[in-house]
Amino acid sequence: MTKGIFITATGTDIGKTYISGLIVKKMRELGFNCGYYKPALSGAEIVEGKLIPGDCKHVLEEAKIKDNPFDFVSYVFKPAVSPHLAAQIENNPIKLQKILNDFEELKKKFDYIVVEGAGGIICPFNLKEEKLMLPDVIKSLGLDIIIVASGSLGTINSTVLTVEYAKQQGINIKGIILNNFNPNDEMQIDNKLQVENLTGIKVISTVGNNDKTIKIDDIQSLFKEV
Repeated sequence: MTKGIFITATGTDIGKTYISGLIVKKMRELGFNCGYYKPALSGAEIVEGKLIPGDCKHVLEEAKIKDNPFDFVSYVFKPAVSPHLAAQIENNPIKLQKILNDFEELKKKFDYIVVEGAGGIICPFNLKEEKLMLPDVIKSLGLDIIIVASGSLGTINSTVLTVEYAKQQGINIKGIILNNFNPNDEMQIDNKLQVENLTGIKVISTVGNNDKTIKIDDIQSLFKEV
């Protein structure tokens, strides 16, 4: 059976892709057959006139997986807006069944899969044909989540709100990762302490700016059988 974990965040540009890449890389370095999947990507790059799913490309390169990035994402949109709006603009509505089908195909190839969300946890995928929010995708895939948060000012508020919403949705949280964390900053040290105090969720790792590796004790135990 394949095992998976879902990476979400307290908002956009917090570092989901960066952290996802480090986790896949670490798992593979430890000898686990670990892959990656992103249900929907908006704001795709244009390179030499071609659309490139940049997030997927980054993770695959980081983890040294030499495959086509398009094989690891279900929907790729050019507009750098919320997936539901990008899908409307390009007239390509996001469907849950396609996501489930694509995930099943990747499960045939990998023993472990890191699934990366879009934006924060309250991210709409479809608000027209079928109402589809990010939590619907997480629960349909049967995954627990890791929340990526910033180490900087304001993270207590955004992290507590994200945790409370996930709990309200019945989603299990395996841990919090603080990104761009400065271990010499008294405020950020306190942020870590108070995030744990207020949420009851452990900060399983702190990652500094441009770190090339991630340290998580017993990392494979974070993945849930799906």
